[in-house]
Amino acid sequence: MHREKIESWRHNHVFNIEKKAIEKRTLIVVIVTFVTMAAEISFGLITNSMALLADGWHMGTHALALGVSLFAYILARRHARNAAFTFGTWKIEILGAYTSAIVLGIVGAIMIFSSVERLIHPLSIQYSQALLVAVLGLAVNLACAIILNAGGHSHDHSHGHEQHEHQDDHADEEHAHRKHDDLNFKSAYLHVVADALTSVLAIGALLGAKYFTFTWLDPFMGLVGAGLIIRWSYSLLKDTGGILLEHETDTLLSDEIRHAIESDGDSKVSDLHIWKVAQHKYACIVSLVTSKKHTTVDYKLRLKKVHELAHTTIEINKYSG
Repeated sequence: MHREKIESWRHNHVFNIEKKAIEKRTLIVVIVTFVTMAAEISFGLITNSMALLADGWHMGTHALALGVSLFAYILARRHARNAAFTFGTWKIEILGAYTSAIVLGIVGAIMIFSSVERLIHPLSIQYSQALLVAVLGLAVNLACAIILNAGGHSHDHSHGHEQHEHQDDHADEEHAHRKHDDLNFKSAYLHVVADALTSVLAIGALLGAKYFTFTWLDPFMGLVGAGLIIRWSYSLLKDTGGILLEHETDTLLSDEIRHAIESDGDSKVSDLHIWKVAQHKYACIVSLVTSKKHTTVDYKLRLKKVHELAHTTIEINKYSG
């Protein structure tokens, strides 16, 4: 068989779109967070301010998590056409999001430990200094949230023509409106939001303690914030873990595939495997039985209307009716 004919039947294995715009914004946020961290730790050491030092190291954990998200985007882009990644590099992003979710959970656990310790053994607080740090942290995180959301992140226009092979206009439109489906972005964004939430709760608690002597408010707000952060961490771990373990199933998609294959009234799906290879994109292996002389091309034409499918493998088993 001629090489040209073989090449004409090859599939495109670049399922995930490039996200250079998101990658660039994440890089800016990493730099801003890291510079803020370095400044707070430096001034904390110079002024002997424990508030600045504590917030500086806290910023460091978020800089680390954001760095993981950035690294995942870079690796996914650079290895997009590496044949060693059989079904593309999208799961590098999911692994990055999973790692960030673990870091987010650790931050929440540390906050619970610190808050309980403060409830049992209250410490004197330098309110003016602590408020300054909290306001600074809030300003930085609001700026980072604005940078990450600039122009909308979900539909990056930097991907090439060949990456549209498995997409249609309707799917692209729908993709553009699903803003939080990029789990790697979501993990980075949650770290920024978690830090901003911590700052808001801290400001409220410090004002309450300073002007109304509600000294218990600071550790209590810490517990509230930690609870929300751990909840976000669990949700993100559940989403990413399901994808990494191929546990995520789409019943509607499965029903749609079965209906398309069995539309002739003779063919029956005997085995079906579906897994995610990109945002809103799936690969599937279909094993079916039929008494008619259908070819794989016939069945692939039936599955063309299933827009979420980026790659299909079909096994036909004949039986005499």
